[in-house]
Amino acid sequence: MTTRIRRWIETDTGHRVPNHKSKCRNMHGHRYRWEVELEGDVVTEHGSSDEGMLMDFSDISGILKDHIHDVVDHAFIVYEGDEAAIQALSHMQDGHRTVIVPFIPTAENLARWAFEQVNDHISTSYGNSLRLRAFHVRETPKSWASWSAEP
Repeated sequence: MTTRIRRWIETDTGHRVPNHKSKCRNMHGHRYRWEVELEGDVVTEHGSSDEGMLMDFSDISGILKDHIHDVVDHAFIVYEGDEAAIQALSHMQDGHRTVIVPFIPTAENLARWAFEQVNDHISTSYGNSLRLRAFHVRETPKSWASWSAEP
């Protein structure tokens, strides 16, 4: 048996799906929720700060802040092959945050990207077999995508 925990952050982020058959081909934004799901055994080291936890929620928040929030919040994510969007964004003022990625920035692809951004940073010094189980991205209140390393 294992224990699972989740922690999330939110960002305001723009994107577009250039070849989409409908309105998502237009530049637009979302209030994304980026949710990490961890799995493992609780820390049993008596007297340790994390005793009874998989990982301290504040440590997870720090990882999400550094590797997701601070990268994409108030930024526009654009596919490297979307020449029209890259050209349009090149006219923005200095300081505009454009994040160019090698994939079309759908919720599905962003879930996998987020997983890859945080996976190497999920660790514990207590040997409690902790692992990143999945990453969930909410694009709208009724639209979610998840990525898991499991088959």
